[in-house]
Amino acid sequence: MTNFLSDILFFFERLDWLSVVDILLVTLIFFALLYILRDTQAMALLRGVLFLVVFIIFLTSLLNLPAFSWLINTTLPALLLAIPVIFAPEIRRTLERIGRAGAIYPTSSQNTETKIEAMIESIISATARLSARQHGALIVLQRLDNLEAFISTGVRMDTTISPEILLQIFYPNTPLHDGAVIISDFEIAAASCIMPLSSSGILARSPEREMGLRHRAALGTSEVSDSLALVVSEENGDISIAQSGRIIRQLSPERLKNILLAFYRPTGLNRSVGILERYLPFLFRRKEE
Repeated sequence: MTNFLSDILFFFERLDWLSVVDILLVTLIFFALLYILRDTQAMALLRGVLFLVVFIIFLTSLLNLPAFSWLINTTLPALLLAIPVIFAPEIRRTLERIGRAGAIYPTSSQNTETKIEAMIESIISATARLSARQHGALIVLQRLDNLEAFISTGVRMDTTISPEILLQIFYPNTPLHDGAVIISDFEIAAASCIMPLSSSGILARSPEREMGLRHRAALGTSEVSDSLALVVSEENGDISIAQSGRIIRQLSPERLKNILLAFYRPTGLNRSVGILERYLPFLFRRKEE
């Protein structure tokens, strides 16, 4: 016990402000990595790797196993090279978010404000009517990231947004109802688009059974881009919105309108808070609905 206290005192005697900064930086890196991997399949892999490493260290420190130690020392470099392959999706997503951090929001003009208001009014009107009729729908709103790769998987339309067109697209059993509508530059760019499914465990833990492929596609789209994804459930007509890997459910048309306006018209403090919420979401975490 005396030796332990002496070691602690020796550690604090050598501690200076540079050492504190060094420790904080390392802690921040590990915290960021764990936060990025949360609710993903990679988290289970990470737990398995950590358990295996701890078990090997514990085993080799207690017992003299020359052959086993040689095998571990030989295969360890290969295991380290395999880490980028195992965590490739998470690494790519992180680099994409870092790359988007330097993006500049376009300046607003009177013409742009008019287009934003008309687009939001059409989407809200269509979403409310789809919800009342319990017609399933998935609408993706492109922001800064280009979605041309997903637009090319659907039927190109390049038409003006209107509630009637959206209602017709998502009418059950019509040729275009299965898939997503992508809105770009205040127009319906394409319909029946194939979107990526989420690998997150958020939906798997949800007790509700109505969160199916549309919700997974909405969440997956928000994980790989900065777009907004609106979902109307065909089971109960619930309206949901996904952004930055999170989903908010059971929205009213009025609340959905406020969310869309906040995203498309950030100004002053709201824009600063929006940027902070996007890149430091743990500071603004709220309970999913």
